[in-house]
Amino acid sequence: MSTQSPKIQDYAIIGNRRSAALISKSGSLDWLCWPRFDSPSIFGALVDRKIGGRWTIQPTEESQVSRKYIENTNVLQTVFSTGSGRIVATDFMPVTSEEKKGRRLWAENEIIRQINCEEGEVSMLIDFHPRPDYGRANPCMRNSGKLGWRIKVGKDLLSLWSEIELRPGKNGGLCGEPRLRQGESLSFSLTYSEEAPAVLPPLGKLVDEKLKLSVDWWQRWAARANYDGPYRKEVIRSALVLALLSFAPSGALVAAPTTSLPEQVGEDLNWDYRFCWLRDAALAVRALSSLGYYSDAGAFLSWLLHATRLTRPLLKPLYDVYGNDSPREEVLTHLSGYADSRPVRRGNAADEQLQLDVYGEVIDAVSHFLSGEENLDRATQKMLCGYGEYLCQNWRQPDHGIWEQRGKPQLYTQSRVLCWVALDRLISLQRRGQIENLPLEKIQETRDQIRKEIEQHAWNEKMQAYTQVFDGEAVDASVMLFSLYGFEDAKSHRMQQTYQRLRKELCPGIGLMYRDNRSETKNEGCFGMCAFWEANFLGRRGDLEEAHRVFEAILKYSNDVGLFSEEIDPETGDALGNFPQALTHLALISAALELQEIEQRHLAQAVH
Repeated sequence: MSTQSPKIQDYAIIGNRRSAALISKSGSLDWLCWPRFDSPSIFGALVDRKIGGRWTIQPTEESQVSRKYIENTNVLQTVFSTGSGRIVATDFMPVTSEEKKGRRLWAENEIIRQINCEEGEVSMLIDFHPRPDYGRANPCMRNSGKLGWRIKVGKDLLSLWSEIELRPGKNGGLCGEPRLRQGESLSFSLTYSEEAPAVLPPLGKLVDEKLKLSVDWWQRWAARANYDGPYRKEVIRSALVLALLSFAPSGALVAAPTTSLPEQVGEDLNWDYRFCWLRDAALAVRALSSLGYYSDAGAFLSWLLHATRLTRPLLKPLYDVYGNDSPREEVLTHLSGYADSRPVRRGNAADEQLQLDVYGEVIDAVSHFLSGEENLDRATQKMLCGYGEYLCQNWRQPDHGIWEQRGKPQLYTQSRVLCWVALDRLISLQRRGQIENLPLEKIQETRDQIRKEIEQHAWNEKMQAYTQVFDGEAVDASVMLFSLYGFEDAKSHRMQQTYQRLRKELCPGIGLMYRDNRSETKNEGCFGMCAFWEANFLGRRGDLEEAHRVFEAILKYSNDVGLFSEEIDPETGDALGNFPQALTHLALISAALELQEIEQRHLAQAVH
């Protein structure tokens, strides 16, 4: 077994809206946390090839590999073509929990791996080696005959069912080398049960039934998207990624399903993204409601409002999937990290930061989701008014900003603009009759004062650009969002000059953009979301041809199944950072929707 880490883009994701797994092109399941996204890993070879644990299903001989998702689903199919035949591996987590009520009892947490021989004969390698608790546990496996293999994980139970006999491996785990002929297939089912006894699903025809139900469920979900523009394939895939990163029981959205995939390979910019950022949830409300996924957007909004109630009027940047405090950041010193990129972290210290921009994101999401006739309950109205009062008193406080810099807090321009957005949206809600008892005069005065200070202190006359911080000299890609939030027209002189400066200092190539020119490391990658922001901005300023050119250029940096990480190495095109990342896919959806809306508006104007 190779000890070299696959590239980050070599992975694909499967999931069931409760947890997710990453599977490499070689057929190795290298990352799985059960029963939820931020649980300790069961398989963790992603962050330690030696002790993390994996579940490999692959041909014993060299093969050519291609893969895809079954159209408009999160069911992964990998084709291994060898000199002797062809195998199709189908990997998925059943979303049957969405279908099962009133029908039968099925496992809540299950992975099904099925292999079919479509041509010739192929010998396969099965290597099942779980290492729970981030590789710290080497569990005892017990053969229970017809009940499969049972693996105790503390009080919980893993159960592996197989249609072939597996034997104990040399270094623990289970292994087998079945040989499949054309027309033959094998299925494996792994389930996780908290506090046994477990639901033990049979294989055979039930696997085919679960596959069909899961394919149907995902395809029905994808069909609800109302976008029909030129990037429908990419928009649907991004929406499906967001669905995988959502935690259905609460409506939460995790930033990514992984921890500590490096922003620079071999370095220490490695963070845990398996939590729910208010910013991500708010942007998901905008994106999914615009796509027509009103129930999903409503679930995100409900979680967002629930989580914020726990700490109001202070908003923390992130929470766990149930809206509680995330665990304190700690370093898992026993793990070597992805490609020796230490440390591996559990928890995220950004939880303790002040990020004032989240107030604008939360209130803007509420305003965007509600129609003019919907009413807010009194508790929510009181909460939003409290946020307005808080910002009136605290908007001048230095904070850590959208990029969560771990240095000294500063007066980040983007944070001040989102404070303006928060107060502006509160005024809109009040004028629409959806919020009462708002101290309107105070809110208006503070909003206007924020604008005045941004215009005076964020604009650098010498550089002819808005800067990252007040009275600073660094530029920041987030400035392009000013027009998205209605703070300043994309066609204004200042925005045009700022964009020229961004292009000069932050863009090493078409479709690539760094987040700023004063980042924590000079070798940090380009941010995928920033390039989509650029396409969005170009559309807003009326340069549709250039907007499409940038949009199509960044699409080339997705992997072979349409997934984006947080960052891109501008020299190699390799993915960097946690994967796949919600914010990048959210930015893709937002840009595609914006370009379509602008083009439809131009068409309507031309007709009249």
